[in-house]
Amino acid sequence: MSAFTLRRYTPADEAGTFALWIETWQTAYPHLNFAARREALRERWHNEIAPLPVIVLAVTDARIVGFFTLEPDRNYIDQLAVAPRMWGTPVAAALMDEAKRLSPAVLELNVNQDNARALRFYAKHGFAVMREDVNPRSGAPIFWLRWQSAQPV
Repeated sequence: MSAFTLRRYTPADEAGTFALWIETWQTAYPHLNFAARREALRERWHNEIAPLPVIVLAVTDARIVGFFTLEPDRNYIDQLAVAPRMWGTPVAAALMDEAKRLSPAVLELNVNQDNARALRFYAKHGFAVMREDVNPRSGAPIFWLRWQSAQPV
């Protein structure tokens, strides 16, 4: 694996970041047709995700291999995605460490209840289930997760 760096998202990163986002969802849920949802997802990217205050990318060899989005005022991670070819590498952990550095007291996110890989990752990084809910877009059952620093901030 090539070394990677973390850096902030710019509008020039949109195509690569959007493609990565779709690739990760399609790999995690191969039975769903994300190509058919591409335009709706592009609209969501433009209207909800790209405008978020913090988007951090993991980049290797000038290719985007991961990212997370953070709303620091809510301590909320909306998206954390890593290229499937990078699963099992330090990329996801580095992104999570950066999110914790930017929001050092607490982080919250939600994850589909059937996403066992993501649930294992978040548990490994100290997140605990706060409550069950339903995703208002998909109707899928989700868990709300929370990480809280053991260190006083």
